[in-house]
Amino acid sequence: MTLIAIVGATGTGKSDFALDLAEAFERAGRVGEVVNADAMQLYRGMDIGTAKLAPDARRGVPHHQLDVLDVTEEASAAAYQPAARADIDDILARGHVALLVGGSGLYVSSVIHDFRFPGTDAAVRARLEAELAEIGPGLMHARLRALDAETAASVDAQNGRRIVRALEVIELTGEPKAARLPDEPVAWRPHRIVHLRSDRARLVDRLDARAARMWEDGLLDEVRELVPRGLERGVTARKAIGYAQALAEFHGRMSRAEAIAQTQQLTRTYARRQVGWFGRYRDATTIDADDLAARDAELARQAALD
Repeated sequence: MTLIAIVGATGTGKSDFALDLAEAFERAGRVGEVVNADAMQLYRGMDIGTAKLAPDARRGVPHHQLDVLDVTEEASAAAYQPAARADIDDILARGHVALLVGGSGLYVSSVIHDFRFPGTDAAVRARLEAELAEIGPGLMHARLRALDAETAASVDAQNGRRIVRALEVIELTGEPKAARLPDEPVAWRPHRIVHLRSDRARLVDRLDARAARMWEDGLLDEVRELVPRGLERGVTARKAIGYAQALAEFHGRMSRAEAIAQTQQLTRTYARRQVGWFGRYRDATTIDADDLAARDAELARQAALD
């Protein structure tokens, strides 16, 4: 039974690597199936801004955990964990290879590590959310930093939802470290990890170009279609990088140039956090995603291990 996590920053070619690996396994007489671990690709209709592979681009490889949420629903690692694990259990039970693919670090870690999410308290959550609305994410993030600098460093200072959740966990457990994964996590299932990395300068150029191309490919039209479906009522979907900026353009709060520039800047920041998160995976095989020879060698090595 094989579980392989393919991780890395956005724009490093994880989806293509996974498909190439599935085809390598097919040549070896095995079947590979992809389980998505990108939080925003869970949403139906959010395709262009998430670089979601169209069905006809998936090369016949089965995909799971794509298009499972409406834009009005809240995405969370706590809800994703059992759903993704159930898919993986089914894949392994069929004797197939499970390829967990994505750049949402907490989502990946929640699956491959034996991590149990702390509970919630509606009253505590409501109070913290009221404080967030009153004083804003900046001061809330400063509070988190004072309580747990390591967790604060992994949370975007503008991501009020994540900040509130971290503060809630700390308050409920009395333990700052409870808001983050353990330093020495225990594996949920035997697994291997392939970490794709790219030279920073090359990656930035690629990400900036991709952000501009999202508008060329029709992101604003996609957002226009999602608004009647409740995009602006969504807790997480409306805040996705690219979608929040396209919404601002849609309502005339930003010019197109401003929306693209902000998307580029936020994407670069997000990629930097992803590199930091996956860099902590000590047992990962790290390869240069732009080194085709190294990439092909790793594909062959992975397919030969089973």
